[in-house]
Amino acid sequence: MKLVWCPETASKAYIDAVTALADRNLEEINVAELVSAMAGGWKAQLIVEAWARDAGAATGVGLRAAAKHGRGRHVCVVPGEQSAAEYVDAMRRAGAAVEAESVVVGEAEEVMRELEGVDLMVVDCRRRDAGRVLREARPGPRGMVVVCKGAGRRRGGAAVALGAGTRVVRSTYLPVGCGVEVLHVGVGNGPSLGGRGGRWIRHVDRDTKEEHVFRRR
Repeated sequence: MKLVWCPETASKAYIDAVTALADRNLEEINVAELVSAMAGGWKAQLIVEAWARDAGAATGVGLRAAAKHGRGRHVCVVPGEQSAAEYVDAMRRAGAAVEAESVVVGEAEEVMRELEGVDLMVVDCRRRDAGRVLREARPGPRGMVVVCKGAGRRRGGAAVALGAGTRVVRSTYLPVGCGVEVLHVGVGNGPSLGGRGGRWIRHVDRDTKEEHVFRRR
């Protein structure tokens, strides 16, 4: 099995996010609309948001708007009770109701262990434990899309932070917001950006800015 892109649900999720975020005085709305389209397009069943304090509610609102298109579940992971209270308050002020079970509190290793089969994960790089969250992520049987927001101009950092043996088959950097790095984590055997043995050629599409990696035989 693998993740299959559906333009129709991506468009619907994007439109729903735009509607939900309209007339809201929130930051990073452009990033929220982007990740909403991704979640909808991949029909993500389990969407994990690793929220950072003071990050606002735009991303959460966008992901919740997208979750229904794949009949998925949106979960926010936070390191402590204070962060959880701040997240719930930010979401409510943005007009989004938050169920208690959709906010998971605890250390990165603990909370990610409970979330088996992640389809799409959005990690705020401002979190001190962002690397640990990435390493502990457990992809679903179709693979996983990882979005690192607030990446600045750093490229490739997320692939390095992922756990040993993780198969990263595609990576791209988008100059949206404060920088967004997107990775596609595959399942099974095959080439990886972090693989050894053999020569890999990196190519960046000038139009889409998407990064492709090819193995030279």
